[in-house]
Amino acid sequence: MTTTQDIRTPLDLAFTIERAKTQAPVGSPCTDVCKLDADTGLCLGCFRSREEIKTFRSMDDDAKRVLLDELLARRAAKTK
Repeated sequence: MTTTQDIRTPLDLAFTIERAKTQAPVGSPCTDVCKLDADTGLCLGCFRSREEIKTFRSMDDDAKRVLLDELLARRAAKTK
């Protein structure tokens, strides 16, 4: 049975990115959507690829920051 506590409102990508950048180690930009777009292969919430999601924890903080900086641009390109 699903309760209202089981249903999570997706987080804003800009918020999750800024929050992730303040964490040590750099945190995840996950927005709680977790669905891959069939056309692009990117998550509909955080705009990471399956491979980026899979390897994120093992990336060093500099690589994570570079990726985080790319995600909002990916979202903007998708909405054009």
